[in-house]
Amino acid sequence: MTAEQQTDRFDAIVLGAGPAGEAAVTALQQQGLRIALVERELVGGECAYWACIPSKTLLRAPEVRCEAEREPGTSTPEVRWPQLAEYRDYMIRNLDDREQVEDYERNGVRVFRDEAEFSGEGAVRVGDQILHSDRILVATGSDPQIPDIPGLHDGGFWTNREATTFSEVPASIAVLGGGPVGIELAQLFGRLGSRVTLLEAGERLLAREDPRVSELVLESLRGSGIDVRCETNVSRVTESAGRRLVHLGDDRLEADQLLVATGRTPRVAGLDVERVGLRAGEHGIEIDERCRASEGVWAIGDVTGVMPFTHVAKYQARIAAADIAGEPVRADYGAIPRVVFCDPEVAAVGLTAQQAQDQGLDASSVCLRLAESIARPWTYERDPRGELSLLADRARGVLVGAWAVGPLASEWIHYAALAIKAQVPLSVLRDTVPQFPTYSEAYQRALTQLEG
Repeated sequence: MTAEQQTDRFDAIVLGAGPAGEAAVTALQQQGLRIALVERELVGGECAYWACIPSKTLLRAPEVRCEAEREPGTSTPEVRWPQLAEYRDYMIRNLDDREQVEDYERNGVRVFRDEAEFSGEGAVRVGDQILHSDRILVATGSDPQIPDIPGLHDGGFWTNREATTFSEVPASIAVLGGGPVGIELAQLFGRLGSRVTLLEAGERLLAREDPRVSELVLESLRGSGIDVRCETNVSRVTESAGRRLVHLGDDRLEADQLLVATGRTPRVAGLDVERVGLRAGEHGIEIDERCRASEGVWAIGDVTGVMPFTHVAKYQARIAAADIAGEPVRADYGAIPRVVFCDPEVAAVGLTAQQAQDQGLDASSVCLRLAESIARPWTYERDPRGELSLLADRARGVLVGAWAVGPLASEWIHYAALAIKAQVPLSVLRDTVPQFPTYSEAYQRALTQLEG
């Protein structure tokens, strides 16, 4: 240790102030612990400034316009980009976290703004200081996964950060990646007036979900004018007169902007996790059911590679904090909702039919069109859209999976999430009375058709 280095001891050190880190600090404060919070960028993390909050804020105004177009007796409102951008900037605090930092400091949390690295067991180096604690929580999040495409860096591209903080709507944009981020942002730019081409290397969009979900999303995107191309590989990227040239074998696509949305990779570089016995593979820091990574070290959020969702990050923070408090806890990821905030929304929970088959379950399933089954879609919009599918384990008589594509699916998927989590018998679900008219009524109709 040099003379310039200072040391300090804390009851807990949290590395990363995104959703996982902030949730951990809140839970640890309730235990009366003295906490150090280390963040290299902005307190609030990716979700608050460059991902969930700005993207969902931007998506809502164009969604309202399209809802009005589908509702009889209404006029179509205008989306005014300057006002929408101003509200987006308000929602992301103008990329200024001073109030958040001051609030933490007032409440006894020391905030350190710098890179962090392990310097030994129970020790973290932050700039010229060494912080010590018997409880260290790694919540450093993830970075965009950038594909190895010749010329990509020279040609220039956007990630989710540029695509959620832009000031001018591009006339055209090519989007690489048919996952949740690529789909949401492709629809956003399309509805703001950009000419959009969505390129997916795989056979279908949302490859981790049921194939029928992929079909419905593809139909919706193409119906709104987005050029969707699956099984399309980019061979190289060049730049000409400020435009991106995306080479697709013998074909070539020109666009004003190129958005890379091909996934995320856990942020572990520079932490020197090996010094404290952590195992960090390509999927992140390995953890057990209590979110423990090694003695005195917990890992939570995207850096674990378990499920890259804000709600999972917060859940893992609660698990880790409870373990630190000595409570008997165990993380269970079997009933975590998965949502794509496109229009119509995509929501899923539990197993897909293929996963159930791979696990050897004797499963039964049902899929119904909402407009043919319940009244709510007709009161909600003209030419109503959407489907609901349920998957049950016949042997146990419980739901093990569900997906929905339709308006507000992100809200009513929790009916299935709770049923799967609590393993509610199908007989009890069938005897549950939903409100009329709501989208949740679709569960009742589906359950009556479901074998099990």
